[in-house]
Amino acid sequence: MRHYVVFWGALSAMNVYRQRIMEILSKGDPDDTVSRVCDIFLSILIILNLVAVCLESVDSINLQYHSALMVFEWFSVTVFLVEYLLRIWSIAADDSARGATEWGRRGSYVFSFTGLIDLAAILPSILPLIMGGVDLRWLRVLRLLRLLKMSHYSSALEDLGSAIYEERRSFAATLYLLAIALFLSSSMMYLAESDVQPEHFQSIPQTMWWSLITLTTVGYGDVYPITAIGKFIGALTALMGVCTVALLTGIVASAFSNQMARREAIFEAEINAAMSDGIITTDEKLHIEALRARFNIPEEHAKTILGLLSEKKDPDTPL
Repeated sequence: MRHYVVFWGALSAMNVYRQRIMEILSKGDPDDTVSRVCDIFLSILIILNLVAVCLESVDSINLQYHSALMVFEWFSVTVFLVEYLLRIWSIAADDSARGATEWGRRGSYVFSFTGLIDLAAILPSILPLIMGGVDLRWLRVLRLLRLLKMSHYSSALEDLGSAIYEERRSFAATLYLLAIALFLSSSMMYLAESDVQPEHFQSIPQTMWWSLITLTTVGYGDVYPITAIGKFIGALTALMGVCTVALLTGIVASAFSNQMARREAIFEAEINAAMSDGIITTDEKLHIEALRARFNIPEEHAKTILGLLSEKKDPDTPL
């Protein structure tokens, strides 16, 4: 019986530690100092890694400080490896994670976008130990993927993906128009310029390079039409590019704006629900603050919303 009690006591303590580690490694709560310090430390380490990778590409710096850069690299890899393993272990305590079982939650993290990025931050330094013939230049570039580890502390990539998904039909329609413009301009330019510039407009696929660059930018200037009809087609291609790029930009900007408006509406609804009984409890305040942080609503903006709703509800409502 004694061993049974000791076992369950140890298991309970482990669950508490696992829960705490998960809280520390998650995006820091403003009131959780340890979690905030952990976030800041890892963010600074990621930025310093990017600086170190860039400096390594300079031969003179790499020759002079190679040993120091390698020590810093192995220190960073050790930290990222420990962080990765702790995330796999502690994610089992997250009830909001996908998966009904502990191992299911761990598997969902390992194969998620952030899990794969965390793994990619470690592999470039481990692969040379396993595969000695790996091109170090490629590994150096792969180490730049550590920048994506910032997704743990910023929802920018998630917001972009969500915005594009919400407007996927409009986005697909605009890409369809861009594809039509690409094929039309490249085929017409091929007919107009292939005889006078066979080295640049040898085929329609080769001409597509010029067409794509002209549609999305103003062109590199290394390849350009010289015939009158070719210049006319080039001008039309540039105009079509302005229209399609403007459409894509407008769709993404509108999606971001709509997404923020929906989040503010949800935030206001939560505040209204909390104020329905005339007072906002401590638990309700914590929930509202967590929602504000998840939706990336600025603190001053949130206070303004709270104040306006409070005045509209009842000027004397205690907060």
